Amino acid sequence: MVVQAQQVYRISILPRYYPEKLTAMITPLANYLSRETGLEIRPVLTKNFAEYEEKIRDGAIDIGYQNPLVYINVAASHEAVATAVKGEGGEKFRGIIIARPEAPITKFQELRHKKIMIVSKTSAGGYLSQKLTLAEHGLDVARDCEIEEAAENRQENVIISVSIGDVDAGFIRESALHAADKYIMPGSIRVVAECDWLPNWALSLSRSMPAKHRKKIVSALLALGEESAEIKAMGLDGFVPADDAKYDVMRKITGRKKGR
Repeated sequence: MVVQAQQVYRISILPRYYPEKLTAMITPLANYLSRETGLEIRPVLTKNFAEYEEKIRDGAIDIGYQNPLVYINVAASHEAVATAVKGEGGEKFRGIIIARPEAPITKFQELRHKKIMIVSKTSAGGYLSQKLTLAEHGLDVARDCEIEEAAENRQENVIISVSIGDVDAGFIRESALHAADKYIMPGSIRVVAECDWLPNWALSLSRSMPAKHRKKIVSALLALGEESAEIKAMGLDGFVPADDAKYDVMRKITGRKKGR
């Protein structure tokens, strides 16, 4: 008798932090889903945002957790099944603008011609939220500012660069404000402004995943409580069922048409 190998599903997270932190965030969830569903689910990491998207499209990631911009980029391959809930923003989040305490930047217009470090051009909280806000105040970030992407697309690297004065200002996700506290001098950064709200991160499943497996995974995800070790490891308050229509704002911003 031929015994078929069990299907292995790979779960990954958009690499906005260093590998050690990403591993600590995603591994408890992978173990929980394996235990609750009876499926074999293994965590995998990618080096950067571009590799993450590539692996989603290639089918090398079956369960993904990504920001709303990256989600709409990979929606032809993946479908959002749960939306993250966190803090006061709940199902939405936003970016902030930071600078050194003594920097002469108190208004949006004072960012004109300044050197700004962003997480990446595909970072929702570390670029797009701020870009939208500045556009509302008459600034085109790409045209009116000098933009530099952070090494390895890390939030921490933006904060460090601002704190040591390598750049005039930085764009990061609001929840990442203290991500580099152990690397910088206390009081070496300040928040200049809070920016536009965006739909929160999406947990998505491969569109080719069998329906019976999808159902098990979604049921297990939505059963996680706020005090569960898995949710705490992710830095969240929980998950709610995803509504793909809420991500249409991202499609409108980027000019991407809805569709698989």
